[in-house]
Amino acid sequence: MFKLYDVQYFLFWHKHSFRSYMKHALLLLLSACMAASRLHAQSAATVDHSPLDSIPTLMARYHVPVMAVGIIEEGRIKTIRTYGNLRAYTPAPPNTLFNVASLTKPVVTMVTLQLVSNGSWQLDEPLSHYWTDPDLQKDPRHHKLTTRLVLTHQTGFPNWRSSNPGNKLAFIKEPGDGTFGYSGEGFEYLRRALEAKFGRSLQQLADSLLFQPLKIKNTHFAWAPGMDTLLYAQPHGKTGELLAMERNTDPNAADWLVTTIIDYTLFGAHVIGGGHLSPALFQEMVTPVIKAGKSPLNEYMGLGWAVVPNMPGNEYMIMHTGHDPGVYTLIALYPKSKRGIVIFTNGDDGMKAIVKVAVGAFHLNIPAE
Repeated sequence: MFKLYDVQYFLFWHKHSFRSYMKHALLLLLSACMAASRLHAQSAATVDHSPLDSIPTLMARYHVPVMAVGIIEEGRIKTIRTYGNLRAYTPAPPNTLFNVASLTKPVVTMVTLQLVSNGSWQLDEPLSHYWTDPDLQKDPRHHKLTTRLVLTHQTGFPNWRSSNPGNKLAFIKEPGDGTFGYSGEGFEYLRRALEAKFGRSLQQLADSLLFQPLKIKNTHFAWAPGMDTLLYAQPHGKTGELLAMERNTDPNAADWLVTTIIDYTLFGAHVIGGGHLSPALFQEMVTPVIKAGKSPLNEYMGLGWAVVPNMPGNEYMIMHTGHDPGVYTLIALYPKSKRGIVIFTNGDDGMKAIVKVAVGAFHLNIPAE
C-alpha cells in the first residue's frame, strides 16, 4: 500500500508522498494478476521453491543489489534466503536490515487489533478521546475519526500533510464518506492516540504485545541506536546507483520500519496463525470493506490489509506492499491454506522481480512480460 523540517527534509517527504500513490497503483496491478489467475491444484498447500532459482538473474536484470525471501507453509517458516552483496564481496546475511517502507502498516495493524481483542481499545471509539492534532482543533470533523476509519483508509486525509498548503494536516474529503483514500497520516494519527492512552511508545507497545512473544529481535519503528550500519541494505536506483537517503530516526506508524527477513516472516506466520486475535475479530480483519480506489479490480481493504477475495480453490489472499525511494517490499498471505511469501528488495525496480517470484511461487498463470 499496497503498497515520510528544513528544506531538504520537506523535499524528501514530498517525493515520498508521490511515490506512495505509485506504490498503491502497483499493489492494484499485482492483486489483479493474482485474482485473475488460476491456481494449479497441487499448489493448494505448498509454495513452489523453484522460482527462487531465477532470483540472481532477476536481480541482475532489474539492478537489485540485495533481495531477501521468506516462505511460509502450513503456518510455519519453511525457507529463508538472502541474495546479493551488501558491499563488494560481502554476501548479505539473513539478518540484513531493510527499511520495509509501508510494510510498517500491517505491524501497527496487528498491534492495534490485539489491543482491541483483549478489550483495551475500541475500533469505533473517537480518537479525539485521546488525541487531536493541533491543525484540526477547530475542525469538528476530527471527532469522526476512529481506528476503523484509519485501518480502512477512510480518514479523509491526504497521504501526507506535506501535500497540503503550509504542510498543515487537513481533510481533503469527509471522513467516513465511504470512499478509499490511502493515508499514512491516518496511521500516524492512530499512533498518537495509542501512545496518549497507554502512556507508552509504539515501540514499547509492539515489543510487549508482538515482538517479544514472537522472539522478533531486530525490528524497530525507525533507525535505532546500536543498529549495525554494515548490515543495512542501502537503497539503489533503477540503474543500480546508490541513493542518498538519511536514515529515519523518528518513529512512524506508516513507514520506515527497519527489520530483517527472519523477523518479518515470523510476523507473517503469526498473522496466518490468527495473530492472537479472537476468531470474530480475525474474520472482521480479512472481510472486504471498501473498494481500494477507483480500480474495477476485485480488491478491497479489510482492517489494515488489502483483501483479494473469491480466489480459485475457495481461497482468499491478504497482502500489503511497501515502496520508498530505492526500496520495494511485499507480504502476501493465504490464511486458509496457511502459506505465504515475504520479499524485500533494495532496488527501485524491485517490484518487477517481486512479481515474477510471487507469480511463480504460487503457480499463477500470468504471461511473461
